Amino acid sequence: MTTKININGEIKDEAFISILDHGFLFGDSVYEVICTIHGKPYFQDEHLKRLYSSASGISLEIPHDQDWIKKQIQITLDSAGNPESYVRIIVTRGVGDLDIDPSSCFHPNLIIFVKNIPQIPDESYEKGIPVALVSIKRNSRDALDPAVKTGNYLNNVLARVEAQKAGAADAIMVNPWGQLTESTTSNLFFVREGRLLTPEKGCGILSGITREKIIQLAHENGMSLEEGAWPGEELLKAEEIFLSGTVKKVMPVSILDNRPVGTGKPGPITQKMMRLYSELLESLA
Repeated sequence: MTTKININGEIKDEAFISILDHGFLFGDSVYEVICTIHGKPYFQDEHLKRLYSSASGISLEIPHDQDWIKKQIQITLDSAGNPESYVRIIVTRGVGDLDIDPSSCFHPNLIIFVKNIPQIPDESYEKGIPVALVSIKRNSRDALDPAVKTGNYLNNVLARVEAQKAGAADAIMVNPWGQLTESTTSNLFFVREGRLLTPEKGCGILSGITREKIIQLAHENGMSLEEGAWPGEELLKAEEIFLSGTVKKVMPVSILDNRPVGTGKPGPITQKMMRLYSELLESLA
């Protein structure tokens, strides 16, 4: 399997970036992840729209339009030649002085990273994964808004570390007011009394592309779904839990804080959503 890196329109097998790039120094960057199905990137327009929205959220001007980025993605995919690919688009602030003032950065860098799509064991989908409700809080919207997908992920890293110490594969975070938000890289859904629930945007989440598709599928298939604000302890009463994301797709959760969720295996609503989302992806191809 081949990895290719496209920096500002030039494809390389090995790529380097200056240590004075503010993306490296301060996490001053934005990014998106796109995956392919049958070799074609899916939901590409939605991801690129969010990339530009994130850049606007940190006053970063992307030096190319979406058509240029789409062309470079395809060129890089063709160069890699993988059956299925993981694509990460990163826009950094660029090289500047050794301080946080971005006004010294005149040339943002645009990087497209293509590699073989990560393989998640079938067992994770068949049995579900363990997660932990951690003490690390999701960033406040008044600080670094989680709706802006930046390269600054330190609080997510710390949350994952805490979860791993507890024997879990991922962490569920609450906001500073104790309301449920999301996991470290995925959105959160849970089931109570047969109703599908997910934290609303106002709680401070990154509204994932997969999350939006799941909400759409639920409405189209007559499923009861509610977006709202719930305290963290509500998750302990969940009959089912699953996570959603571009790479994970729909990932069942079977254990929360070392206790089984519901029956301890993927429940009927989770299984239905897994099927519906898989069918949606296949229809795109």
